[in-house]
Amino acid sequence: MKVLIGEFITESNENIPRKNEITAYDIAFGEECVRKMHVGDIFAQAGIEVIPAVYAVSGASGVIKRHTFDYIEACFIRTVEEHLNEIDGIYMMLHGASEVEGLGSGEHHILAEVRKRVGPYVPIYVACDPHGNLCKEYVESAQVVRSYRESPHTDSIQTRRIVAGMLCEALKKRENIHAVYRKLPLILGGEQSVSADEPVKSINQYMDEMEKDPRICSASWHVGYIRHDTPVAGCGIVAVPQTAADQEYAQEIADKVAAYVWDKRHEFHYTGLTAEPDKALEMAMAQEKGPVFITDSGDNVTSGATGWNTYILRQVLALKAQGAKTKDAVRQVADATGLGRNELYAAAFPARERGPLEKLISHDLPGSGVIALYDENEFVGLVSTITAGDITHIIYLAIRGDLRGHNYGSPAIELTRGLFPGKRIIADLEAPDDNADNAGERI
Repeated sequence: MKVLIGEFITESNENIPRKNEITAYDIAFGEECVRKMHVGDIFAQAGIEVIPAVYAVSGASGVIKRHTFDYIEACFIRTVEEHLNEIDGIYMMLHGASEVEGLGSGEHHILAEVRKRVGPYVPIYVACDPHGNLCKEYVESAQVVRSYRESPHTDSIQTRRIVAGMLCEALKKRENIHAVYRKLPLILGGEQSVSADEPVKSINQYMDEMEKDPRICSASWHVGYIRHDTPVAGCGIVAVPQTAADQEYAQEIADKVAAYVWDKRHEFHYTGLTAEPDKALEMAMAQEKGPVFITDSGDNVTSGATGWNTYILRQVLALKAQGAKTKDAVRQVADATGLGRNELYAAAFPARERGPLEKLISHDLPGSGVIALYDENEFVGLVSTITAGDITHIIYLAIRGDLRGHNYGSPAIELTRGLFPGKRIIADLEAPDDNADNAGERI
């Protein structure tokens, strides 16, 4: 018996300024292809000869240029057509998260073209990454579609070998089965699907129990991939019967797993300490001990990003340039100068205009924050803000009385703008009033 094998992996992030060329791929043929796919010995032990098509892996990057994909797909198709009369089965590792310019999913196109050539009965077994997108037509074109369980993917090679072993067993029995698919109206990011954390840990255990059923060959949950716009994005369930007689039973299992995941939809969360960029920077600056590591999940190089995004860097540089510190530093340093924050606050604003500064500093008010202003190591004032939506409202801006008129006000405004990029900055101004005690200050 002979099995055609091949591998195609790309996570396509369309939010970066470059596209995938053929030079981005590790391309292998022949024995090198077999070695890199880690399943050759599985087929050899079963007495099955492998026919290698192509190994094409670029990891995570941008959308694939059409001519690049056409070449890779042609390697699959040419091998299928050359060996059409001798292929007993097909094993492919298809990641699931590619996007080809002007075409859509590369994996979906490859499987459709292969199935078109081999007909409906040649068994096709697909191993895949859980962070890939599926659809009903894609899944039902294969006998088995099985994803890794673990994220991070510590079981990737193990899963490939499991699926290869499934195909070896299937070739002995020749059952007319196909995978069953259920779509879930659920969009998740990779940081919300860490397998050591709940609810993914329980979902995996539930699927392991499903696979102990002698009537079920495979059960898997597919998180999906959201770094490019596609109508098939989102979570899906795949169940595979052991025999043709179990096909209807696999429908029931797919429904059960889908219901189990859906019932846990409110439990999904970001693993680790997460916050919006401005809040994350404030939290980092407030730490008494370092170093503190801030990572931009949207600039994740393992999900196709470039790692070039300077958004957080610009925030940090703005802090450094202006010598600003966070709310905890306001209390410590301001008091150390002999002019505490309360004294500055009382001196700068009439009693009737003073709000709950302690609540702003302690973040009891949603979206609130206080920035301390420094000239080198000298405390000069503070800015209090509240952010809601795309608006940051400067509630209080106070400069030490002995330093007013020393050109600190404008830099304080510019600092605030730099700390809240993309926000509309609003400040309250006093109306001109010739009878006011501070009429000169209102001009």
